[in-house]
Amino acid sequence: MSATTARFFIALLPSQAIQDEVSALKQVFVDRYNSRAALKSPPHITLQPPFEWSIEAIPHLSATLREFGVQVAPMPIALSGFGAFAPRVIYINVIKSPPLLMLQAALVSHLEASSGIVDEVGKSRSFTPHMTVGFRDLTKENFKLAWAEFQLRPLEREWLATQLTLLQHDGQRWNVHSSFPFTGDGKANLF
Repeated sequence: MSATTARFFIALLPSQAIQDEVSALKQVFVDRYNSRAALKSPPHITLQPPFEWSIEAIPHLSATLREFGVQVAPMPIALSGFGAFAPRVIYINVIKSPPLLMLQAALVSHLEASSGIVDEVGKSRSFTPHMTVGFRDLTKENFKLAWAEFQLRPLEREWLATQLTLLQHDGQRWNVHSSFPFTGDGKANLF
């Protein structure tokens, strides 16, 4: 990363009430399992993983995301229980609804066609929507302890996703750069 580029990713952020609840769960991972890495970003569902982008070209990226958002209707997002990518990540399960899966595929395709943003790793595996609460710095031992606590813990939440969010890394953490509303009517949208 140079002074003329920055790291970004694109996500769905839940309602403020759900963000607060998930942030409290992330704090449990700090307090009980010595895992702080998940605190470096707001609670989110990643749609386009981190990529380098020129600071001068942010207006182009913003226009591309705005253009995409006007084709998408707001959609319900449901959370249900917990999952894991053993042995380092514990997350809140996001229900793989057809609209969410289509949104992610359409966004990735749109970004590749309009801006040359390509996630090579993502092309080789299926999209698993999730909201991370503990990762990276979670030791294998603490993973086992945390997973024993969370694997059967109930959690059911839902919210209406109304926008895409572009997040930028400042060298320490991920911050909201800008948001792009979903203003489609659901009839003439991308899917």
